[in-house]
Amino acid sequence: MIDLEKNYSINARRMKKSVIRELLKLTAKPEIISFAGGLPAPETFPIDELDDICSSVLKEYGARALQYGPTEGIDLLKDQLIEWAKRDNVSITRENILITVASQQGLDLISKIFIDPSDPIIVGLPTYLGGLSAFNTYGAHLVGVKVDENGMNIDKLEIKLKELRKKEEHYKFVYVVPDFQNPTGTTMTIDRRKKLIELSKEFDFLILEDSPYRELRFEGEEPESMLSLDNIGNVMSLHTFSKIFAPGFRLGWVIAEPAIIDKLVVAKQSADLCTPPFTQFIVYEYMKRGLLEKNIKSTIEVYKKKKNLMIKYLDKYLPKHDEISWTNPEGGLFLWVKLPKKIDTEKMFEEAIKENVAYIIGSAFDAYSKSRNCIRLNFSYAKEELFEEGLKRLGKVIEKNL
Repeated sequence: MIDLEKNYSINARRMKKSVIRELLKLTAKPEIISFAGGLPAPETFPIDELDDICSSVLKEYGARALQYGPTEGIDLLKDQLIEWAKRDNVSITRENILITVASQQGLDLISKIFIDPSDPIIVGLPTYLGGLSAFNTYGAHLVGVKVDENGMNIDKLEIKLKELRKKEEHYKFVYVVPDFQNPTGTTMTIDRRKKLIELSKEFDFLILEDSPYRELRFEGEEPESMLSLDNIGNVMSLHTFSKIFAPGFRLGWVIAEPAIIDKLVVAKQSADLCTPPFTQFIVYEYMKRGLLEKNIKSTIEVYKKKKNLMIKYLDKYLPKHDEISWTNPEGGLFLWVKLPKKIDTEKMFEEAIKENVAYIIGSAFDAYSKSRNCIRLNFSYAKEELFEEGLKRLGKVIEKNL
């Protein structure tokens, strides 16, 4: 057989397996209580409604639903998304929307059309692993900016931007997850959002707003989205039905200026030609019947209860230590635990698996592979009756590593 490594493209050689997907293989045993993956709660899936809607779609749309569709997505679903955006005081047209195979495809397509090898792409420290993976594949030079309890630190961002400008580096965009950030669960304050918009004008860069969890707020006041604050077209916004409806549909959408959408359409045509019309018709019908908002409300109640359970048992079972703390998110699916710096959560992971409990290592979300003393916990997926035992096991493992 030929030497494959020699023949792979540069992009292929940059690709790495998802750390999370690899770790999740180790958590597949039924006896393991997993707070690892970012899975929605199965009890929130609207199975009964979908049983009826799938049949209705086949009867009403038939061959249209089973045929190829336009690359941009079907207009019926786009029109529902235009109305949905109005909830956020965002006014868009069909030309501002591209339907994607979930938001991860949006991350890949945006990387494809904007990133040249060695381009500085500014990301949070820490930030979503899927974003880091997409940017790395296209050869980006990742520049990290600290994320604290109020989101990305915009003062530190401004310092980085000035440093890059002096070096004449051509930074393309800043990537943020402003609402219930993955992995920390923190939300960017309105003042920081406004400052970020102003910096995008001053330093001439785009903002990539990743917004998979915004609708899942169960406490506190909702700050305006980056998209709603933008008045010059500098914001590209990613959305998905995976966290607010069902991930199995693999449907998401990008909102951006028409010129950007046009270029994304061309990139998408070389990837998959079109997003499946059948799933689009199902989601269109679901939204048209007013069921999405109803389902989100019930999902919020489930997640609020689970988050409170996690906070309760973290407080009860994690060792009392000055260097141990965790975030208390007002929505979303995750929270972030900081442990003493001497603890390496990657090494500790093997011990956790032996104790039949799982988390995701902090370094997976760090552009510089640091945050090794941190872990991400998911509170949406595990059954409520498993929280106490799972966090008791986690506390035991941490205690041993102290």
